[in-house]
Amino acid sequence: MNAAYPTPTPPADHRAWPAVSVIMPVLDEERHLAEAVAGVLAQEYPGELELVLALGPSRDRTDEIARELAAADPRVRLVANPVGRTPAGLNAALGVARHGVVVRVDGHGVLSDSYIRTAVETLEQTGAANVGGIMHAEGLTDFERAVAWAYTSPFGLGGGRFHIGGAAGPADTVYLGVFRREVLDQLGGFDEHFRRAQDWELNYRIRAAGHTVWFTPELTVSYRPRPTLRALAKQFLKTGQWRREVVRRYPDTANPRYLAAPAVTVAVAAGTLAGLAGLVGPGWLLLGWLAPAGYAVGVAGAALLAGRGLPVKARAWLPAVLATMHLTWGAGFIVGSRDAARSRRAVGETDAVDDARARGGRDDGSRGDGDPADGGGARDRAQAEGPTT
Repeated sequence: MNAAYPTPTPPADHRAWPAVSVIMPVLDEERHLAEAVAGVLAQEYPGELELVLALGPSRDRTDEIARELAAADPRVRLVANPVGRTPAGLNAALGVARHGVVVRVDGHGVLSDSYIRTAVETLEQTGAANVGGIMHAEGLTDFERAVAWAYTSPFGLGGGRFHIGGAAGPADTVYLGVFRREVLDQLGGFDEHFRRAQDWELNYRIRAAGHTVWFTPELTVSYRPRPTLRALAKQFLKTGQWRREVVRRYPDTANPRYLAAPAVTVAVAAGTLAGLAGLVGPGWLLLGWLAPAGYAVGVAGAALLAGRGLPVKARAWLPAVLATMHLTWGAGFIVGSRDAARSRRAVGETDAVDDARARGGRDDGSRGDGDPADGGGARDRAQAEGPTT
């Protein structure tokens, strides 16, 4: 054949596709688990595929549903995650996963059509260690629709590509991710210290090790938002706390986008306290009310102008949703996490135990009284905390 016309590449379906393991940490996902699993099993990926569900100590019918799904399809496997925390579940699933490409999915997320196939092709084309795409928030109720809008708006979570889209290319982080197994093994998997933000932290280590994290808008995962204002506040408070922990460990990751919510929270809180003090003290302190009032006007204006495409009831939720996201995230970042501090102490105690053993000591670190170093205490706390994903 003429050199100017090289032999065409065989159609993709005629080549060998790498086997894929999908790992899914699950806790209290009765509402969404069947849909999330169906989204994986319907992928029609040309290669071998397995789905490993890591089951935490759920308080609803999640485990029963998982067992039914596993009985109905041999590709679904179950593994226990006694502590119930997301990174522990991911590592438990990774520990029994059999294949060289690892796809992370959550129990309340639904993969888009051809997600796995497109991700594998992108891994091969780019040489990246992790590829991912867009977190496409979709609400089923008016409140959830308002939260979904806030997730994808610069007025809500900001301008990250995996929230609002953008051009394909290297990225700091992506939503969930499709990984090369050898890179996960090289880096020791997910850091179980980070109960939240473990994806971001792992992607930081991937980049620090000289690998590439790649974003492509071709990959989307439907995400179901929290169903109530209280659940949303709890989620964002904890997210802010653990983002603070990421910045503590990796100070170079602090940037204006992460610091905006804490700054607004401080301004609103300080202004409110000053305004209250002005009611009984110097009158000039009443000017403090300008901070919360200005913030309220800004949030209402953003909801009025940018939320025009939403149903009326969903649009009415927007000011409360935006304020909850901003202020609870900011408060969490400011106060930090006691769980993170306890986890750091536990790691320090473990290191001390290992040192004692290396010197021939007998200290085994066991307490049996619910101390963070004790596995039983960790399980008790996981049950008390509820969902951590």
